[in-house]
Amino acid sequence: MGPPDPRQRFEEIYVAHYTDLLEYVRRRTRSADDAADAISETFTTAWRRVHDIPEGGQARLWLYGVARRVLANQRRGESRRSALAVRLRAELAAWDEDLPRQEADVIREAFQRLSPDDRELLSLVSWEGLDTAQIATVLGCTRGAVRLRLHRARKRLARELDSADLDLVRYGSRAAALVKGQP
Repeated sequence: MGPPDPRQRFEEIYVAHYTDLLEYVRRRTRSADDAADAISETFTTAWRRVHDIPEGGQARLWLYGVARRVLANQRRGESRRSALAVRLRAELAAWDEDLPRQEADVIREAFQRLSPDDRELLSLVSWEGLDTAQIATVLGCTRGAVRLRLHRARKRLARELDSADLDLVRYGSRAAALVKGQP
C-alpha cells in the first residue's frame, strides 16, 4: 500500500475540521469577509502542506496554529493600512494648508487639460517616484525618448499653469523658466 492520496487526505481533514476552524476564526474577526479570508488562507496552507499535517486529533491543533498565524498576519496588515491612512490624511491636510483650495483646483484643471500621455508620464515621475530608466521600462521605450517626452510634458504643464495666471515663481525658478522656453 502506497502513501495516501493527498487530495483525499485534504478532503478528509477539511470535512472533519472546517466547522471548528470556522468558529475559531469567526470569534476572532470583525467581519464575515475577514473570517472568510482567514479560513480560506488557512486551508490553502493546509493544501500546500498536506504532507506536514499530523495524523488524528493533532491535525485539528495544527490547523488552529495555522489559523492563529493567519489572523496575526491580518491584524498586522490592518495596522499597517491604518497607519498609512493616518499618515496620508496628515499629509493631505498639510498640503491643503500650504496650497489654497482655489489654487489647487486651478492646478488640477491645468493638469486635466494635458493629454492622457502627458498626464501618465508626469504621474509616473511625481506620484510614483519612478526615474527615467524605470519609466522607459513601463512605457516600453528608450530613456532618451522618456527624457524628451518628459521635457515636453513639463513645458506643456507650465504653459497651462501660466495661462491660468498662477505665479510660477512660487513653484521655483525652473517652472517659470519652462514657460519661457528655457531648459
